Amino acid sequence: MARPLATQEERDHRSKQLLDAALALWQEHPDRIASVAEVAQRAGVAKGTVYLYFRSKEDLLLAAHERHVAGFFAALVARAACSERMVFDDMMLLTRQHFVEPPVVLPLATLVAGVRHKGVTPEALEAFETRVAEGLRVTGAMLLRHFALPDELAGVRLLMRSYALILGLWQLVGSEQPICRSPEVAAMLLPDYPSELDAALRALWQGTLE
Repeated sequence: MARPLATQEERDHRSKQLLDAALALWQEHPDRIASVAEVAQRAGVAKGTVYLYFRSKEDLLLAAHERHVAGFFAALVARAACSERMVFDDMMLLTRQHFVEPPVVLPLATLVAGVRHKGVTPEALEAFETRVAEGLRVTGAMLLRHFALPDELAGVRLLMRSYALILGLWQLVGSEQPICRSPEVAAMLLPDYPSELDAALRALWQGTLE
């Protein structure tokens, strides 16, 4: 008798299990990407099971990164749907909760940016970019309810520029990677990422909205 097809709930659970395993392995060994076989072993499944969901080890980490981005989009949509008017501090709170405070998010985003066009399969990359573009379109449009933006595209551009600041500034002053700096350079960079990010994003949003 043929085995019944997995339900969507079962597939979602298995996908989460595999992503959690891939992330746990990467956090243990951030200098390399765990193989599909290692992910399968950590998740307690056969290696072939992983390939039913993800075609490469890089696809796994891209999906884990997308899960973080999707969480931010969902939180932003929920906040923007409220009748209470949003202000910049609401955006900053969401940014801290979903990007700054979780220790894995920005290091993973940096890694993914480096492997997107190397180990990631074209199909996975196209699907990722399509879903992120749709998330930007939805959230960019919802920002119009609360901020003085001319159109949906302006909201999308503001979110994209905000993300570029979040990731770029972290790579410059927030990363814990050892960097040899002279005292003069260290003083100039002021490696206090949260306060520097707040100032940079505040300047971006104020400049855009004014």
